[in-house]
Order: sequence, then C-alpha cells, then structure tokens
Amino acid sequence: MLYNVIAERATNIKTNALVVFYCQAQTGLPASITQIDQKLSGTIKRLIDVGEIKGKVGEVTIIHSGAMITPQRVVVCGLGKKDALKPDVLRQAAGSACKALTKKGVKEISFLVPDTELIALDVELIAQLLAEGAALGAWTFKKYFTSSNNGNGIDEVKIVIQNEDETKVKTGIRTGSIIAEAANLARNMANEPANYMKPEDMAKIAREVAEENKLVLEILDKEKMEELGMRAALAVAQGSSNPPKFIIMKYRGSGKKEIDLALVGKAVTFDSGGISIKPSEKMEAMKMDMSGGAAVIAAMKAIAELKLALNVVALVAAVENLPSGTAQRPGDVVKAMSGKTIEVISTDAEGRMTLADVLTYAGKIGAKRIVDVATLTGACVVALGEVATGVFTNNQELVDMVKAAGEEAGEYMWQMPMYDEYKEQYKSDVADIKNVGGRDGGAITAALFLSEFVDKTPWVHMDVAGTAMIGKDRKYWSKGGTGVPARTLINLALALAGK
Repeated sequence: MLYNVIAERATNIKTNALVVFYCQAQTGLPASITQIDQKLSGTIKRLIDVGEIKGKVGEVTIIHSGAMITPQRVVVCGLGKKDALKPDVLRQAAGSACKALTKKGVKEISFLVPDTELIALDVELIAQLLAEGAALGAWTFKKYFTSSNNGNGIDEVKIVIQNEDETKVKTGIRTGSIIAEAANLARNMANEPANYMKPEDMAKIAREVAEENKLVLEILDKEKMEELGMRAALAVAQGSSNPPKFIIMKYRGSGKKEIDLALVGKAVTFDSGGISIKPSEKMEAMKMDMSGGAAVIAAMKAIAELKLALNVVALVAAVENLPSGTAQRPGDVVKAMSGKTIEVISTDAEGRMTLADVLTYAGKIGAKRIVDVATLTGACVVALGEVATGVFTNNQELVDMVKAAGEEAGEYMWQMPMYDEYKEQYKSDVADIKNVGGRDGGAITAALFLSEFVDKTPWVHMDVAGTAMIGKDRKYWSKGGTGVPARTLINLALALAGK
C-alpha cells in the first residue's frame, strides 16, 4: 500500500473517497466538515438531522458528491461518544471505512486529519492510527480465487493535512504502516491452507523476513533438534511425513550481548489432534494452529524495520500433528529437553509439548524476558470468547507491560490466575507431569504446565485460541486469522526500547 501526505483544501483533492470523522451526539459539525458540507449544500447536516448519520463507532456513511466537489465520495465515519473516545476507535474508524470502500471496489482514499476538538491526540499518533487502521481494514485474502475480480483492496492512502506538522505525520504513517503490514503478514500466514503452510513453508517465510531485514537466522532440522534433546516437540511431529523445523531468528539492535526479549510462538501447521483425533466439524480451522508462530515471525519483521534499540530472539518450533503408524500414543512417556518426563494423556494437547522444549531453549540462551504466544486451549475460548486474550505470568511487571501494549493495539488482554493448587491436576502416576489436567480450569493448568519449563525467568504466556481467529468480521479484522497479537508484541518491544 502506498501512503502520501497532501497539504491542500479537502474539497479540491482528486480522490475516489474523502473520509471525515464525526462523534455521536456532537453539537454542530467540526470546522473541517462544515466547509465540506457547505459545498455539498448541507447534505451531511441533513443526514445527521434525520438520524441517518448517528456517529456510532464503526458506522460508515458514503455520500456521492456528484460535481459539487472534486472528491468523488465523502465518507462520514463515526467515532462514538466523545467522552469515551480511545485511540483505538480512530484506528477502527479508518479500518471500517477501508473495509466498506474495498467492497465497493475503491482503490484509493484520502483521510482528512480530524480537528483537535474531536480528538485531542498528537498528530503523529493520529497519522499512525489512520495508517494502521487503513492497512488492517483494507486487507483481504483472495489469492486462491480464480476470478479476475480478486484484487486485494486499496492501493493508495492519502493523509490530508491543513496546518499540521508534515514531518510528524510522515513519521506516524511510517510507524503505523510497519506495524499493520507485520500484522497482515501474520494474517496471510494463518489463512494459508495447510498444504501451503507446512513447517518448511514457515521456515521459508522466516528466511525471507530475515534476508530482507538482515536478521541472523538458524533453521534446525529434525536431526539437530534431536541433538538438542527436543524430544517433546519431536514427539508431536513424528506422526507426519512433513519434517519439523526449529526456527531461530535474532535481531541485534543493542550493543549489549544480553537478550532483552525472547518471543516464542506455537506453530502446529495443522492440528488434527493426532491419535486423540478431533471431531471433523470445523477441523479445517486447525490450519490456523500456527498463528502464534506467525505472529512472532511478523513481529520480528516490524522490530527490525523500526530499528529498535534492543536485542530480540524469536523461537518457533514448526510441526504438524497427524495420526499415523508412527504417531505418539496416549500413555507414552516423553523426556523433554529440560529433563522432565511427561506422560502423554492426550495427543491433542500437543502445543504445550512443543512449547515445553522451546521455552527451555529460551532459558538456556539466557533471555531476560520470555513471552510465548499460542492457540493453546479451547478452555480459554470458553472463558473469554473471541474478544480477549488470556494472559498468565510469573512476573507482574512484565504482564503489566504486555497488557498496556495490548491496550495500545486494541488487542484486549485479561490476566488469569496461576495458583499452585491447580498443579495437582496434572500430576502423573508414571512420570513427573502429564500433559493435561482435566477440563476444569483447562487454560490455567495448561499455562502452569508451561511454567514448569521457564524456571524464574520473567515470563508471560498468551493464550490466543479465541483471538487469533474469528468467525465473523469485527472492528478492522475480517473473518479468519487476525494476526493477534503481533501488534501487541511490537508495542511491547517499542516500550522496552524506550519508544
């Protein structure tokens, strides 16, 4: 997507659509809209008066301007009530406009920077939110349609300024576009069919990201993983003919040797459940069980492009979980990389097995902080639905940073308990621990299982089983993979880098 800054009277801009913003129950029109409405013979004011334009969050009203002004359309986007207006609402409004206009076949749009009487934010942040929302809202996934009418949305976005600082606006656009395009990379990966997103395909994308951004990359094959003792991850992979790949991406933005942050992503490229096979209904969605790994790879892309002053490592064990004559069985005992033994009760509790080894590896390389991202449990979906990600931690300071980063991104986080009493549920009769703790508190026992492999390193686990994929359009997201929590991870890195 191309971005440009235009310093010109809004009514004179040559554009397919001029987007303006309006608050619910606002008294009078903002000055910028008043000038446009006068040229439209009061059309906007009349639509407000008759209740067709209410200004609710996500509301989009498209007005064809005829020959009255140069823009072909004026699009009025609602921001909701002014006293409840948060930065994410502007991101959402921009996304809603782009989603609506993409469906109309519009390829180029212009956003008029809203008056300070509407939004009391720095213009750099406003530009970031507009660019971010536009890229997120315009995104589509149509690569497998054979129709010629399968273009992927809007090609150009213009930000229209009057007296605003152009340098600040350009800086905000750059930040917003980098963050959104990273999230869209994660969405593209998650939405790929499993036959096009095998472990080797994830490794290929990681290689492309690394080469484009001068990251250090290692991709370890099955033999190297065996040498490291990653037997828990390999147990999951052994039922598939598609070999596992352990992806290690390193970004060095600081002169120090220490690793400021390790990002760990679950990447089961297709999860059938293995021998403990899932019901066939909606099994096709299990192509997205690699969403955590996709978010982590995408976050590394943005962290490198933003040139942040910290050292970050991304760790992704990409595997496929299928039933076969070589697959692991319920009742098997596996010795993890840490030395702990795990009784396999369900082969469908595979994500925690792969993460056990990768978290151990993160500790061995001396990461100061670890954040893991996983579509881990259906129990988290039952608890929080598709709206909030469950977060679990052994360090309140780090989880507070993650929650703040999520709030900035509009990706909601809800902290869950980690009481020791839950550990009783995954005690095994034949090994150190077992890989499930029963239905009760399933998201919590899964998180506590992971905590067995992080020792005392500050750590946050993000269960994105409900938020990494959604069943219908919401906010700036479309049905399918959302890219959550790539933008949260990027914001966390920005905060750690002092940005």
